[in-house]
Amino acid sequence: MKILYFAWLRERMNKGSEDVSPPKSATTIAELMDWKADTDEAFALAFSDRAIIRASIDDELVDHDAMIADAREIAFFPPMTGG
Repeated sequence: MKILYFAWLRERMNKGSEDVSPPKSATTIAELMDWKADTDEAFALAFSDRAIIRASIDDELVDHDAMIADAREIAFFPPMTGG
């Protein structure tokens, strides 16, 4: 599965995307975030306030309890403002 990072998350992660193979225990967005935080210090720091992080699965906005099974692409981005 591919993970995409946008805006300041991309800057803090120092990458725009990565291919990952999460463990079977990571079945939701929240569990994927837990796994990444446990294995990647930059991720843990960038995602320290998870309540503000938005996510999408295959271009559809989802909550953190969304199941990630069969997802091809997961994107994470900070809140956006318009103007």
